[in-house]
Amino acid sequence: MSPEVSKSNVVAATRRSDRRRNVIVQVAVAGVLIALVAGIGISLAVRKSHSNSAGPTPVVTGVSADGVAASLTDTGAIRLGKPDAKVTVRIVSDLQCPVCKSFEAANAQTLADEVANGSTAVEYNVVSFLDNASSGTRYASRAANAAFVVAAADPAKFQSWFTAMYAAQPPEGGKGLPDDRLIELAAQAGYTDPAVAQAISEDKYDGYVQRISREVAGSGITGTPTVFVNGKQVPQQSLFVGDGLRRTIDAAKQV
Repeated sequence: MSPEVSKSNVVAATRRSDRRRNVIVQVAVAGVLIALVAGIGISLAVRKSHSNSAGPTPVVTGVSADGVAASLTDTGAIRLGKPDAKVTVRIVSDLQCPVCKSFEAANAQTLADEVANGSTAVEYNVVSFLDNASSGTRYASRAANAAFVVAAADPAKFQSWFTAMYAAQPPEGGKGLPDDRLIELAAQAGYTDPAVAQAISEDKYDGYVQRISREVAGSGITGTPTVFVNGKQVPQQSLFVGDGLRRTIDAAKQV
């Protein structure tokens, strides 16, 4: 075979490889977009199906030995981080959302590290957009209620609990996790106080969950996950690729 023919074959093979790689990337991005569009449609239906807004507001407070404070923001987010943190990451998520599960798997350690080193505060804005994806059991709302229950009980354990909840996420279209399983997951994360189990069983903060979910949707956010860094929405493609979120956080520290 002549050198010219060999070189031509190499170029052709390289082009085929590039095309395959581009197709893979396009399929991955399309999958995320389809999930987001589905989430938007479901969220709009949920907004119309629940109107209860009565009930108590959770009280989330506390400061750890290393200065990490916990609070509840005006948007209903559970905030973890030092008061003077230079960067704030707000995550609007639904515990029934499979794309949110992927986001948590990719970024949980980054978020835990950033809170621990004091440079970043993370706001977990847990909503119930996907109640009609659990065969009438309202799993998204029950899971969001559990989020406020455990955060009010001990915010220091919240990030570990949050990661465990996504690891145990039931499939969309099923019956969701029963309350007994939510109580078990809370206990495994260190929430063993009987008051936690009672508040989960009684949906103590359900009214608050519904109100916050409507307010978040009314602000123009109708899909999950939606992530902001210092108030600026992070492009979806940066949330799941390598260390995209970490790079965005690092860039915000330099501003």
